[in-house]
Amino acid sequence: MGDDMDDDKPITEQAMGTITTAVEATKDAAVTAVKQVKKAAKKVTKKVAPKKTAKKKAKKAAKKTTKKAAKKSSKKAAKKAAKKAAKSKKKAKKAKR
Repeated sequence: MGDDMDDDKPITEQAMGTITTAVEATKDAAVTAVKQVKKAAKKVTKKVAPKKTAKKKAKKAAKKTTKKAAKKSSKKAAKKAAKKAAKSKKKAKKAKR
């Protein structure tokens, strides 16, 4: 019976060693997988981010230009209206004479 105990012990030790090795291998695989995913994510963000910022910049620029154009056109319209009003006043004065 004592011999059976000694025979069992190395088997359990072997099993524990195998399990430990498997756990370490799994852990290493998980770490490398995470690293690869992070790398891939960085690459994607590098490719996508510039496009997004360019789009945002383009949108902002478009907004600015439209605002500027609107201001200019409103100023021009105001000037034209003022000129027309002045002309119509002159015409009205001439008509009264």
